[in-house]
Amino acid sequence: MKSPFDLSDTESYLRWREQKLASAPKSVNELIVEVHDPRALTPLEHNALAECVRRSNMAIYASPFHDADTEIPRLLGAQFGLESLDANWLAGEDGISEIRVFDNGTRQNYIPYTDKPIKWHTDGYYNPPERTIRGMVLHCVRTASSGGENQLMDHEMAYLQLRDENPQHILALMQADAMTIPDRVDETDGVRTAQSGPVFSLDSGGNLHMRYTARTRSIEWKKDAATLAAVAALERLLASDTPHIFQARLDPGMGLLCNNVLHDRSAFIDDPGQPSRLLYRARYLDRMNT
Repeated sequence: MKSPFDLSDTESYLRWREQKLASAPKSVNELIVEVHDPRALTPLEHNALAECVRRSNMAIYASPFHDADTEIPRLLGAQFGLESLDANWLAGEDGISEIRVFDNGTRQNYIPYTDKPIKWHTDGYYNPPERTIRGMVLHCVRTASSGGENQLMDHEMAYLQLRDENPQHILALMQADAMTIPDRVDETDGVRTAQSGPVFSLDSGGNLHMRYTARTRSIEWKKDAATLAAVAALERLLASDTPHIFQARLDPGMGLLCNNVLHDRSAFIDDPGQPSRLLYRARYLDRMNT
């Protein structure tokens, strides 16, 4: 079967590349779709979001719903075939995580639950293969008084730019032992065994998946020249002024719907007189059905 992600199939790649670049959004505004009720989209709203996802693996919806209700992201995701929630140990009983500042308890030890910046990553990069995170909804209930913006990049566009620079970068990042998360013993989480895997891989449907973090602690890259060169090239790309990186600030009622694209988060400051910044994060083993 022909695939644009097969390094030996140049013809398919060039055809896919041409279409990808021609349809790529030129600004974050092209990703934003106004919706009346994210829990029950109209056909036009659904089609508009699906079209954004087909073009760039992500869409941003903007709605008037500011309620602290985890049913909003859950019901939205279900309309795109997102059903299999990754109920990680820090998520709520319904499998959806509250992303806010925690001043006590276990969560305060993990960066997403602080006001600190988060480097470039895809979600669940530390998960075993059977818990690969393919889809995600990030819904904003309350925003910070300042900061907390996200940079977003379609992982297929990262693949395209790396392959154009040097196909050997892709070959290195598709190695089964390219990136390893060392084992860890945690008082609450228990023992998490080391997880090795590729950065770029294909699912059973031939879709491209990316597993990545820009963290430098608790990460082990394969120590060969090709892998280290590929990682350096990816770091340069994510630090560059490429037009394919978008900056977005999710205001209340807005949310990101995506096939686990690359993203980061800037540091933020909460207003001490107001409730803290709150987003709901729903992570799925499913890829979006668009």
